Amino acid sequence: MNFDLSGKRALVTGSSSGIGAGIAAALAGEGVSVVVHGRNPERAEAVAERIRGNGGSAATAIGDLATEGGAAQVADVAADAFGGIDILVNNAGGSSDTGVQSWFSLPVSEWGTTYERNVLSAGHLIHALAPAMKENGWGRIIQIASAAGIIPTSGQPDYGPSKAAMINMSMGLSKALAGTGITVNTVMPGMIMTEGLKDFLRIFAERRGWGDDIDKAAEYVLKGTGQTVHRVGQVADVAYAVTVLASPNADFFNGINLHLDGGATGSIY
Repeated sequence: MNFDLSGKRALVTGSSSGIGAGIAAALAGEGVSVVVHGRNPERAEAVAERIRGNGGSAATAIGDLATEGGAAQVADVAADAFGGIDILVNNAGGSSDTGVQSWFSLPVSEWGTTYERNVLSAGHLIHALAPAMKENGWGRIIQIASAAGIIPTSGQPDYGPSKAAMINMSMGLSKALAGTGITVNTVMPGMIMTEGLKDFLRIFAERRGWGDDIDKAAEYVLKGTGQTVHRVGQVADVAYAVTVLASPNADFFNGINLHLDGGATGSIY
């Protein structure tokens, strides 16, 4: 399939590792000039260098998106790198730094930190970059949410609701930008084999006396997810979905929430 993306310019937030790095590499492989973002300059530059080594075009933008000033700086650097941004992938986010996953042990004051990282960071960049997309008459805004956004758990009073807010804001934004040539969509990954998941599976395996057999742990965990595809999702799965939505050929996809969870979602919507 020809995604017709050659010459486009993208900012992929949180792309110094994991899912974001995979998205950046996939877009670059389709001829997109990619701005790699992170808070660690060395890690971001390593991703950019790998892209260049594979014949792609990449730059870096470093900063904390949770603050308006930090996000503005990242947006300015990203736009200057290649003369503008056509595709914004809001992938950066996460939970508070406490590590606590309990409704009553995680202080309510920490919920705002998670909201800032997932929702406000995306909002700052949309405000900064969408006006130029409107002037150009074309753009793609793609939000990376999570299955936790529609499948609440007992231990995430902050993370799941913040991802639900991202899904909601994407739909509203798609309506606000109607007729501008900009589409706004959400990708909602389920269980994806990132370093974070590998760490979880290692601990899971050790606690059950399986040593470091993360494959056995993954098989066990999969049985409880309700997935109808019997494998763990890969970063490449998310990267492919984003590449499709970024394509000019996908202009009829707007305001959607793409369930990328191997069939785990137990509802029609």
